[in-house]
Amino acid sequence: MMARSNHILNRRLNLARLAAVSCSLAGPLAAAEEGNKPSPDKSGYNLFNPTPRALLRELSADRPDKTDCPFTVDAGHFQVEMDFANLTYTRASSQGMARLRSYEAAPMNLKIGLLNNLDFQFVCTPYRWERTDAVAARPTAEKSGFDGVTPRLKVNLLGNDGGFFALGLIPFVRVPLSRGINHGSLEGGVGIPYALDLPGWDLGFQSGFHLNHNGETSGYHIEFDNSVSIGHPIMGKLSASVEFFSSVNTERGAGWVGTVDTWLTIQVTQNWRLDGGVYMGVTRAADDWHPFVGMTRRF
Repeated sequence: MMARSNHILNRRLNLARLAAVSCSLAGPLAAAEEGNKPSPDKSGYNLFNPTPRALLRELSADRPDKTDCPFTVDAGHFQVEMDFANLTYTRASSQGMARLRSYEAAPMNLKIGLLNNLDFQFVCTPYRWERTDAVAARPTAEKSGFDGVTPRLKVNLLGNDGGFFALGLIPFVRVPLSRGINHGSLEGGVGIPYALDLPGWDLGFQSGFHLNHNGETSGYHIEFDNSVSIGHPIMGKLSASVEFFSSVNTERGAGWVGTVDTWLTIQVTQNWRLDGGVYMGVTRAADDWHPFVGMTRRF
């Protein structure tokens, strides 16, 4: 009788251990299964058949850095990215460069998702004021007004809804609407943003090619841009980022532009982010300071 009781007790203990092991493995196995699930098929959504809010990808933006992101706005959704205001200051130098000061009110990028991997963007600056102080034989110049518009398309080629690597393409054209601020000539180019998915980090890159009007003469020249941007959470929903930007100008006499940019972002809600920071010039041809405060809001 005692041996049978011990046998029954041992069976019960073994069953209890098996249940405990099963429970301990259930969490990781469920998480692994969840991680291995394929991304939902969102190819059928478009401007007139919006992506359900439950399927929206993580909020991403082409601001506040100069490195655009490769991710598009979900189909049928609208996004506003803007500076509330920004300043630019370049001090006069011994090489004869004039002191430049400028102010922009509400420069913005308005986006709308057309397809799951395609969005349309409308970039504009409603008001810009600029003053260049007298230097050498040049008098002081001051101008202000509406700074034209820049329509853009962004197409995601890879990694829009998951994966280690994401790649995009952004063709654009600048359309001057007056000669008050700029030279009144069409310009254009293409940006190639790409990013790596590193847990806990935001790592982005971009190369760009611009066809710009010459500053002092007629005709056009090519500019080549490259940048790298990296960010990391520092406390709760507050993140810090830094970027290095480089632009090489083929116009005769133009210098190399290099800046180190840094900013903070705070994720207020799933669809609303605030940011503020400064671009700092590290080469003679770059603007010395460009502080800004702005936001990204998705609807």
